[in-house]
Amino acid sequence: QVQLVESGGGSVQAGDSLRLSCSMSGRTMIMYTVSWFRQITGKEREFVCSIQQYTHTTSYADSVKGRFAISRDNAYIVSLQMNSLKPEDTAVYFCATTPGNYWGQGTQVTVSS
Repeated sequence: QVQLVESGGGSVQAGDSLRLSCSMSGRTMIMYTVSWFRQITGKEREFVCSIQQYTHTTSYADSVKGRFAISRDNAYIVSLQMNSLKPEDTAVYFCATTPGNYWGQGTQVTVSS
């Protein structure tokens, strides 16, 4: 059974940075487009960013453009570098893949002012 695992969440102050990681159990992630989503309690899950399969082509939501960066650390890990964090970035962050539609369990990011 394929599992995605996110790590790196935590509680920080506004302006701080965090780095999230997403890995897939025992598989290379090169063949997958990997996306990050986030969800605030009571709201719909929203797209944050993605990196295309086989390439380094990236896409970002306007709300995080210029502050967040998605990258492939290696064949097995996709990271999300989050800089200049704001309180409105507080959410549970999920990684997901296409194809396969695999999702991780999420990691909490809390940014206080």
